[in-house]
Amino acid sequence: MKIAYVYDAVYPWVKGGAEKRIYELSRRLAARGHEVHCYGMKWWPGDDEKQMEGVNLHGICPPMPLYIKGKRSIRQAAFFAGRLLSLRTDCEVLDCQNFPYFSCFSVKMLSKLHGQKFFITWHEVWGDYWREYLGEMGRAGQAVELAAAHLTDRNIAVSRRTQRELLRIGARDTKLVPAGIDCKEIAGIAPSAEHSDVIYAGRLVEHKNIDLLIKALYLVKSEVPDVKALIVGDGPEMNNLKALTAKLRLEKNICFLGFLEDHNDALSRIKSSRIFVSPSTREGFGMAALEANACGIPVVTVEHKMNAVMDLIDMDTGLICRPSEKSLSDAICRLLQSKAASRERCMKKAREYDWEEICNIAERVYEEI
Repeated sequence: MKIAYVYDAVYPWVKGGAEKRIYELSRRLAARGHEVHCYGMKWWPGDDEKQMEGVNLHGICPPMPLYIKGKRSIRQAAFFAGRLLSLRTDCEVLDCQNFPYFSCFSVKMLSKLHGQKFFITWHEVWGDYWREYLGEMGRAGQAVELAAAHLTDRNIAVSRRTQRELLRIGARDTKLVPAGIDCKEIAGIAPSAEHSDVIYAGRLVEHKNIDLLIKALYLVKSEVPDVKALIVGDGPEMNNLKALTAKLRLEKNICFLGFLEDHNDALSRIKSSRIFVSPSTREGFGMAALEANACGIPVVTVEHKMNAVMDLIDMDTGLICRPSEKSLSDAICRLLQSKAASRERCMKKAREYDWEEICNIAERVYEEI
């Protein structure tokens, strides 16, 4: 098959869950003999087109900032969608990522002109959250999302939660093709020499609720005075979170490591921790939580209708609690004081999401239609 992935951001120049998923799938599909192309903004130096690990990368326009004041740029999304209209490709399969939506309408037009199979891969469905995100303008965002859900009967969801939401808003024939992990690679990473009790790894943005984790750790400290927590990642909330840590006098308990350029360094730190905490109320999948389980570490996450991490966690692999500092601190203490979630059970569950198996699922979905 000739397969094209369409997304403005391209890994490894832009690092995120959607970018990493395309990267992992595309290079594995290429290794299996498929011709794979990725169309995005040109984030790399040199020629507009290049090959990386058997995948053909196409920079169709200069890069622009993806976020303005912490929110996805409408101008950037419209610019990329406009440039897509001049795209010429003979790929049989066009797989466009749902966000930031405008590109889906451009790729729909291209697929109609050339008779190609058009898929939209959905990482999240926001629904009513649009109004919280954009205020009154969120009504327009919600309408665009609803329209995108009806562009094709070839929708792909990366989580069960997203699949359920797509069906709820009327999307047709939604297939589940989750994100994945490289279990063999993770197994080969040595634990860090520096141990911790609790670790968080991810972007430091508002909806990730790291402030909730810090407040919960303040309560945990009364039970475990020498509790040690690591926060891995960077983002616009960094200064606020450091200020909160100082206010609660937790400087000796919480260490901010910032962004680690080598992802294996983050996995090494996770392996040397006892618990991974994902306090986010909005996750399209939850790659970091799954990687933590693959490292043999249980996960604590919070209950929320937009948190897909909940679908990855059960009583063998962690705990789900209410999104309050008291409930989160109780869950952390419970796992620190018990062995309810064993290393072996966490790793066994994670193996269900190995990239090779996910690649098998993607192949079947692309071929069966």
